Amino acid sequence: MWEIYEHRRVSKQLNSLPADALKKYEKWKDIVTISGPPGLRKIKGLHDKSLSGEWKGHRSSRLNQQYRVIYQVNKDKVFIQVVNVTPHDYRRK
Repeated sequence: MWEIYEHRRVSKQLNSLPADALKKYEKWKDIVTISGPPGLRKIKGLHDKSLSGEWKGHRSSRLNQQYRVIYQVNKDKVFIQVVNVTPHDYRRK
């Protein structure tokens, strides 16, 4: 069993999510709790991948076309820390 810790700003971000993205986030949490990151990688619709650049060391899963959940895996303590739930920005910075 994996433990999920949400950053304190995540609860505010979840309040602004559309209903379908919020449902998918709850389903994402269920999958993570039971099978961890390997379970996320098996479900192709989530497009789970590692990030690069300033987000190096974090991973991203797709909630819907627009929203992503950004998280970090700590293997030593067997927990996942959700850092951000945000609309994906396709523009280059």
